[in-house]
Amino acid sequence: MNGGNSVQCRPRYRLLTEDQIEAFHRATLEILDTRGVMVQHEEGQQLLADAGCRRLDGEEFSIPGWLVEECMRSAPSRLTIYDRRGEEAMRLGGRHIHFGLGTDLISTVDLETGEVRDSVLQDVVNAARVADSCRDIDFIASFALPHDVPTNTMYIQCVKAQLENSTKPIFFTAAGKEDLSVIIAMAGVVAGGEVLRREKPFLIHYSEPTPPLRHSHGAVSKLLLCAEEQVPICYTPAAMLGGSAPVTLAGGIVQANAEALSGLVLHQLKRKGAPIISGLALPPLDMRTSICSYGAPELQLTNSAFAELYESYDLPRWSTVGADSHALDAQAALEHAISTLLSALDGANLIHDAGYLGQGLLGNPAAILMSDEIISFVKRVLRGFEMTPETLALQAMREIGPGGDYLGADHTYQHFRAEQWFPRHLNRDEPETWRAKGGRTYGEVLTQAAREVLGSHQPDPLPANVLEKLDEMAAHAEHTLGAVEFTA
Repeated sequence: MNGGNSVQCRPRYRLLTEDQIEAFHRATLEILDTRGVMVQHEEGQQLLADAGCRRLDGEEFSIPGWLVEECMRSAPSRLTIYDRRGEEAMRLGGRHIHFGLGTDLISTVDLETGEVRDSVLQDVVNAARVADSCRDIDFIASFALPHDVPTNTMYIQCVKAQLENSTKPIFFTAAGKEDLSVIIAMAGVVAGGEVLRREKPFLIHYSEPTPPLRHSHGAVSKLLLCAEEQVPICYTPAAMLGGSAPVTLAGGIVQANAEALSGLVLHQLKRKGAPIISGLALPPLDMRTSICSYGAPELQLTNSAFAELYESYDLPRWSTVGADSHALDAQAALEHAISTLLSALDGANLIHDAGYLGQGLLGNPAAILMSDEIISFVKRVLRGFEMTPETLALQAMREIGPGGDYLGADHTYQHFRAEQWFPRHLNRDEPETWRAKGGRTYGEVLTQAAREVLGSHQPDPLPANVLEKLDEMAAHAEHTLGAVEFTA
């Protein structure tokens, strides 16, 4: 290399060609125009009808390609998400990658006993505090579906627990429009008013259509409320290949994209320019066991295809990681490592389910620390390395010469911190040292580290007057909200 030239060597990964991306898009527009989608919501139906969509039969509507593309253009290509202190936390769009937790795990591994039990509200607290301590976990989510709180305010209590135990942005679910309205109002209290809540959003709502090709009343109600209130929403299909979507990966991608884009149309018809994030999850229905496989290569391939498709759309995109393993073991590490690396190489913006185990049904706070370390490892890989006259080290080689060593060289001292990645929990001891320290497995090390975090980490507290107001709002909701049933 000559002079002061500098080149950054980074890994690259592409799955689809431009022609293949175009073919997926055209197939999606064709299915929306010729087969359409079901919309089980009166206002949603009226929005489509007023925009020029044909009613095919009952609740089913054909959506023309020109309308889909018009709504794609009106949706923001970039979103800035803040933390609850009003400080910038994430930029969604382009190839900015951000990792965080997922929601609604029904079971949890108890850190003290190692037993699997029903999730409780304390598990939401624990996940928030562990994630708050992690340098590479960018956003939090409930990570648990608590069985010990009233069902009508379950999601309200989850968001309240997260607000109290972390400053990071919150990715959350809600049962319906009623509790979602309460959660949005709580965010306004924390932000210091509705204007600041809209200007510096720190909540992202997660909702889904119902495959195949159906938008339920509850899902559309939340979709339209988020558009009206300008709450960022991640509205993403989750279908099983061979179950609720075609078994072929290409067919599943077309169906899921039709569900995602028709949801985007409804959202933008309600309020053009409202913030929305799209994506899909297409795990296979395992034909041997009938489980939904979170660690399957098919899921990673469809994630990659969708990320590249939505990069071409210039829209913020969601993705997922996870594991089928029911324990914090080698299988969990393998599945999380591969899915984390591929989702990062995809350039997906909002990558959730860090630390998920048990096919998306099981949580373990120690798995959050595992994901944090894997993400750190992957970010080092993505950073690559610099090629300059200095890093090519020709002068250092001339100085050291044959038979020398570099341990005490100035060149080593100047560069080792920037060049080398150092793990937080992975073992790098010699065998004798490792055995002398107890010979603990990686899972055992992570479990002990999670216990220590929960015993020592103190998140920044909310002001006392805000805590009091949140308590009042949650108590009022418990007495005024009727029984609610979860709708994606």
